[in-house]
Amino acid sequence: MAGLITSVILVWFYMTSWYVISIYKKRNDIADIAWGLGFILIAFFNLFTGYLSFQSLIITILTTIWGGRLALHIYQRNINRAEDYRYQSFKSNPYLKVFMTQAIFMFLISIPTIIISHLDVFGWSNINTLGLWLWCLGFYFESIGDSQLKEFLKNPKNKGKIMDQGLWKYTRHPNYFGEVTMWWGIWLISFYNLNSFFAIIGPLTITTLILFVSGIPLLEKKYEGNKLFANYKKRTSIFIPWFNKNDQN
Repeated sequence: MAGLITSVILVWFYMTSWYVISIYKKRNDIADIAWGLGFILIAFFNLFTGYLSFQSLIITILTTIWGGRLALHIYQRNINRAEDYRYQSFKSNPYLKVFMTQAIFMFLISIPTIIISHLDVFGWSNINTLGLWLWCLGFYFESIGDSQLKEFLKNPKNKGKIMDQGLWKYTRHPNYFGEVTMWWGIWLISFYNLNSFFAIIGPLTITTLILFVSGIPLLEKKYEGNKLFANYKKRTSIFIPWFNKNDQN
């Protein structure tokens, strides 16, 4: 319980600091860079204030790899671009609507990381191994999906087109599929006893966010009325990778 309380305070202070930076930068989408780095901070804080176990160490390493890559990717994407369109509706009270909202979700998603760091864990189970493989699968989809989309957008010949190659041929959102899969992997790596089962709130939170709130729904809405995207939707799975319908004909 102490780890959860101190983590709440840490996340509040961390995201408040980024809010101050956003005022200086005059853009709220800087919160996206803070997102990945915040999970790294939480993981290391609890690693050093709790029990050191193989599970907590592995989770900290994996979180650092994921969060560092994501923050760098978003920084490179946004550095010479206008503010992300998704943040245009949050000009009034961005502290609560953007930074504190993300702080709440950051804490909830990190619960598996926090709990495992404060359990006196001994041993490594087959469930933990399954979680590690699941995380690797998710990281592959997110990192490769982002890389493929980045290369696609760099080519002027693709302006106005819909990315439907590589992993994007099998799911309309490979990066989001990867994100969700990684956090289910983290939960399984942290699984040890009934306290670990309670930590399922972490992957459930990120799954709900991406599938029903701020992830897929916003992007799908952005392309409403786009004929190319409408055709892409007909032949491509929305989330879980599956055979492209054109390949099945």
